[in-house]
Amino acid sequence: MTNTKYDAVVVGSGPNGLSAAIVLRQAGLSVLLIEGKPTIGGGLRSASLTLPGYIHDVCSAIHPFAVFSPLFNSLPLQKHGLEFLYSPLALAHPFDDGSAAELEHDIHQTAMSLGADTRSYEHLMQNTMKNWPAVSNSIAHPFAFPKHLIPLARFGSKGIFSARRLIERNFKGMQARGMLAGVAAHGVQPLTNWITGAITLIFLCLGHDKGWPFPKGGSQQLANALASYFLSLGGRIETDWMVESLDELPNASAYLLDITPKQLLKIGGSRLSAWNRRQMKNFKYGSGVFKVDWALDGPIPFKSDACKKAATVHLGNSFEEIMKCEQEVSLGKIPEYPFVLLAQQSLFDPTRAPQDRQVAWAYCHVPANSGVDMTERIEKQVERFAPGFRDRILSKHVFDAVEMESYNPNYVGGDIGGGIQNWKQLITRPALRFPPYRTSAQGVYLCSSSTPPGGGVHGLCGFNAAKQALKDIFGQR
Repeated sequence: MTNTKYDAVVVGSGPNGLSAAIVLRQAGLSVLLIEGKPTIGGGLRSASLTLPGYIHDVCSAIHPFAVFSPLFNSLPLQKHGLEFLYSPLALAHPFDDGSAAELEHDIHQTAMSLGADTRSYEHLMQNTMKNWPAVSNSIAHPFAFPKHLIPLARFGSKGIFSARRLIERNFKGMQARGMLAGVAAHGVQPLTNWITGAITLIFLCLGHDKGWPFPKGGSQQLANALASYFLSLGGRIETDWMVESLDELPNASAYLLDITPKQLLKIGGSRLSAWNRRQMKNFKYGSGVFKVDWALDGPIPFKSDACKKAATVHLGNSFEEIMKCEQEVSLGKIPEYPFVLLAQQSLFDPTRAPQDRQVAWAYCHVPANSGVDMTERIEKQVERFAPGFRDRILSKHVFDAVEMESYNPNYVGGDIGGGIQNWKQLITRPALRFPPYRTSAQGVYLCSSSTPPGGGVHGLCGFNAAKQALKDIFGQR
């Protein structure tokens, strides 16, 4: 413990911790940012996991929320080395017959890849995009009184229900039903759950609005740009300091913790009231992930040309297959045919791999704390849509759900979203209290994805928590 006194100490240098530190420093406070690992970034880290010269994103790879984020858009991150790249298609979703659904910026062009559902998709998304400004503002400021209630009500009338209902009521063809099921699966919960319809529509709106980009050189570059800007403001960062107790932290008026309720209970549970401890213990985490990184001697040989134009590819074939898979995972079962989220950034970013070589990144959902090796199942799914894929593999690296948590304690049981984002924990995360960023301990705030607006690389949990601390402790608005 250092004797230096700070106005605020932030623990954790993921996108939310970095964002909180920046907001506090912009307000003129003295701020120390502490990171437990040798490298800053949290879920934004990139590393050479397979062979020298191959850059892999350890967790987060594709960042539609980052280019949406009003906080990130307000910062001069380009001047600090950040550049986002876009593939021609935001997403490709291949099918067994060699066709593929395509998510493009243009709604009409996307609809044209959906066969019989062209008009249905255009109608749904043109109307939804009219409501998107109000919805996106509500996501960014979850506790501000909405200025535009009618657009929110229109969006909510479709989004409040399940993805299954949204898909079955609007689409009949294989292409649209399959693509929307894959998008819905980003919610990491059964497609029959309430509000998974909203998750589906939000990701589609992000694609049609800003796109699904990725940072040139790896996701680490976003973390580096945020850290560089924070340091340019006069902030201070200390790495390789794994906080075991709040008592070891320097004296400060405010402590903002980019951690989940489980870690809060470990390092500061004695400071919480009995009721707040009980709330944190009742916080629900979601399913885990199993992740594979590959070094390849060439591009993945997808049957569909559309897949060669997209940095993100969803491998799950039909609506029925994907829905069954996500349901099995939620029941604690290991799916034989997992839904696979795959990223191939190096097709569009030559800094990721040596010349004429490629990297690829993929994960599937598994039950929490699963130690089952899903490599064979994942590679079979890739091979299914890209015959000859295995012949391209030079090296691979895997993380099971248990190893994901060992790598980053915020990934409890392998849950990379900071807790399940179902209807119960949409706003009441991490607990039913207002504002949700405060804990019962004086001056201690949570600013992780376990708080609203939840998972995604947008920094808004950190932004909102910092604004709350500024108001509560320092009298700033």
